[in-house]
Amino acid sequence: MAEQLILGLDTATLVQVGLSDGADVLASRTFDDPRRHVEQLAPLIAETAAGAGVSLSALTKIIVGLGPGPYTGLRVGIATARTLGAALGVEVRGVCSLDGLAAQWLAAEQPPTGEFLIATDARRREVYWAQYGADGVRIAGPSVGSPADLPDLPLGGPAGSSYPELPIADGAPTRLDAGVLASAGTRLPDAGIEPLYLRSPDATPPGPRKSVLPKVLP
Repeated sequence: MAEQLILGLDTATLVQVGLSDGADVLASRTFDDPRRHVEQLAPLIAETAAGAGVSLSALTKIIVGLGPGPYTGLRVGIATARTLGAALGVEVRGVCSLDGLAAQWLAAEQPPTGEFLIATDARRREVYWAQYGADGVRIAGPSVGSPADLPDLPLGGPAGSSYPELPIADGAPTRLDAGVLASAGTRLPDAGIEPLYLRSPDATPPGPRKSVLPKVLP
């Protein structure tokens, strides 16, 4: 049996779950509905472990993507990682989801040869993005902004499917592989465990009710 069994999960975009022994990817699964994180994450974790023939009780570490991403989706993934980590008594390590995509590209058959960008859809005609050196070290971001304002560098990440004006470079990943996240996560910068929202949630508490009574003049 492997000395390590690492779970990787990310809900910054889709619901993505993977397993690694610390060196190799053992399994990776994705649920393609970005609006059903609550219902799908726990079953997908169980299915991924069963498909790999391992027990979640054997986990030695959990790597969770912190975004940037939508408010609700990130909360689901991070809360699940914290709960599972507490139940099993294992470390939960949070990393920037864009860093995971950068590591994935560097491990691909056609890795970038110089500086590059990773971008995901932030909605509202904006993207979350970060800039990386040829060695995969993040040198700018994560930030949120207009696709038109991105530096002119080779681009990877899922933003290209939402914004055709952003051409994805040959060999670049178009979605995160949570198995690679599990495998590379221990080498990525520790980002704490708080979600990277970068902007306020769409939903805000209602303000005080306005009075409909006429004002009484003195």
